[in-house]
Amino acid sequence: MAFRFGIAVFPGTWSERDCAYAVSLVGAEAVLLWHGDRDLKGCDGLILPGGFAHGDYLRAGAIARFSPLMEEVQRFARRGGPVLGICNGFQILCEAGLLPGALLRNQGLQFRCQATFLRVESGRGPFLGGLARSAPLRIPISHGEGRYFADPATLAQLEEEGRVAFRYCSQDGELGPEHNPNGSVADIAGILNPEGNVLGMMPHPERACEPLLGSADGLQLFSALLPALAQR
Repeated sequence: MAFRFGIAVFPGTWSERDCAYAVSLVGAEAVLLWHGDRDLKGCDGLILPGGFAHGDYLRAGAIARFSPLMEEVQRFARRGGPVLGICNGFQILCEAGLLPGALLRNQGLQFRCQATFLRVESGRGPFLGGLARSAPLRIPISHGEGRYFADPATLAQLEEEGRVAFRYCSQDGELGPEHNPNGSVADIAGILNPEGNVLGMMPHPERACEPLLGSADGLQLFSALLPALAQR
């Protein structure tokens, strides 16, 4: 039986079909979950995709975090269920308190849509456990509020606990401000919760799922989750 990935849909979400396609490429079933519902429909993993939920009024993700569906997402995460937040989904996870810190306006206040390289920094959790760490992943970004920020104590905790999932880097894996597209503190592109089952990232792995798109590196995140689900 194929694993089922629930993909949240809020008013303004636009990446749910891309995520569903990526999920199908690894042989899993995609199930769209409306934000006003409370039924997770027996899904094995959850994805909060990119977009502009509720128009990103107030702050990105600030309204979406109060959706009935998010109450179920929080319960699912507390039970150890794998949750992936991509771009707007990462913002929602931070607003909901499932991940620490915040996503601020990009440095320079420009919307950035471009290819980036990510250095895998952690092997924790179901999304990263089987991920290749030999070379940076080529995965695009598309956001205006992607500058990750957290206070020094939170950053120290993330580093100490191995919860920095990805950093922006060069094609060769080198760090530096010239490789950081939005000014994120410590070049952070993605983080994990303490248990490792919740991953938030600003780049879009679903947009890097086959060579025609310029990279298939993003597919590794979806395929790495399957053996972890089989062990649950």
